[in-house]
Amino acid sequence: GVRRPGNTMIDCSRWAQMWDELRPPCPSRAVLQELESRYRETHRSYHNMHHILECLSAFDLARGLARHPAEVEIAIWYHDAVYDTHRSDNEVLSAHLASEVLIEAGAHSDVTKRVHGLIVATQHQAVPLEVDESLMVDVDLAILGADPDRFREYEIQIREEYSWVPREVFRVKRLEILRGFLNRPVIYSTDAFARLEQQARSNLSESLTELGV
Repeated sequence: GVRRPGNTMIDCSRWAQMWDELRPPCPSRAVLQELESRYRETHRSYHNMHHILECLSAFDLARGLARHPAEVEIAIWYHDAVYDTHRSDNEVLSAHLASEVLIEAGAHSDVTKRVHGLIVATQHQAVPLEVDESLMVDVDLAILGADPDRFREYEIQIREEYSWVPREVFRVKRLEILRGFLNRPVIYSTDAFARLEQQARSNLSESLTELGV
């Protein structure tokens, strides 16, 4: 069925179907409930279940390109499971958590290793080396190519998550991050997401202007 935590719809059947594709039996409902509780943490304005569902919707449009679609899907579910804005290793910790869940469920070690790599790839520090990593990274960055209103909302939500950072410090760091994406030869490395490239560059340029380049 479908449950509604807060204002977000969770498709429990989708979760179960993913585990069917991964092969090990679907873990107890407590595993999904624990994951949901993480995404409901009060300090999350953007990195919550709404972000996960946006990522899943984006992935659905490119699912046919994935070598191991269920692995990409569980990586999406877990890639922001740990989110502490005072830390810089959230992706690694999220990957460890996903690995623990997969190992506990009896997943093959190759599956666990690949999912771990997919989540770490969302640090966006290296060029993805294979198609599933490329899809994972593009899915996570799909928000950059959202319509202008949604992108502005995203920028506000990120600022809320870092409300403890002094305004000028945040501005300088945010400029650095956004400029880094804009300076890439391409933002999206898969054909499925290339359609977002122009809008993403427009959004990033607009945001840089607002931040006062």
